[in-house]
Amino acid sequence: MTGAAASGPEGGFAGKNAVVTGAASGIGRAIAVELAGRGATVVAADRNLDGARETATRADGIVAEHLDLADPASITGFAAEVTGRTGAMDVLVNAAGWDRIEPFMNNTDEFISDIVAINYLGPVRLSKALLAPMIEGGNGATIVNVASDAGRVGSTGETVYAGAKGGIIAFTKSLAREMARYKITVNCVCPGPTDTPLFNNQPDGMKAALIKAIPLRRLATPEEISGAVTFLASDRARFITGQVLSVSGGLTMAD
Repeated sequence: MTGAAASGPEGGFAGKNAVVTGAASGIGRAIAVELAGRGATVVAADRNLDGARETATRADGIVAEHLDLADPASITGFAAEVTGRTGAMDVLVNAAGWDRIEPFMNNTDEFISDIVAINYLGPVRLSKALLAPMIEGGNGATIVNVASDAGRVGSTGETVYAGAKGGIIAFTKSLAREMARYKITVNCVCPGPTDTPLFNNQPDGMKAALIKAIPLRRLATPEEISGAVTFLASDRARFITGQVLSVSGGLTMAD
């Protein structure tokens, strides 16, 4: 299937190479499809390779690759493969995330380790692995991290997840300071409740309560999150770095 033609003020990704993690479904899939539709060549990375391959059918210019963010060796191999094939990335979107709602005191050590590996250490390690050629290229590049408003205001039943996403927010700001000298921008999008497979796996009562609490009285669509990410990845945002943008329908009006 051919993606929609690039349009609107955020167009202009033709000739750019992008990596999008968590691209097998939900927000990551929407970002990969939008970037490809705007002209980028996109690596759709996910440990669910079949899902990433399905994403690759949604628009021209997408190639699926396996990536397990909980495995440092997988990250190293992936980075070597994609940069060896296409050179430095122009855009990196760390969109992968995983969680399960349960009280903190019920969290096992294995669960805590998985949450931190996927939501924090994975993006940190992948950014480091891909940044060296981005710096050497000298043409500027951009990283957009997808965190969560749980990392800004906390969330009952998501304590470790919130901590990991809060870490991504702080990582974004600090990395933006270090990368500014290389003209590499680093920003963060924090989705609120979004109509994704991860959200829809939660208990019905919790989903209904969250929707009721959102001032706009509905969930975000993955495409609405993608629009914010695509803007921050575009040349229109070249003077924006170290910033955190909530896309939550007003649920969290955080400073």
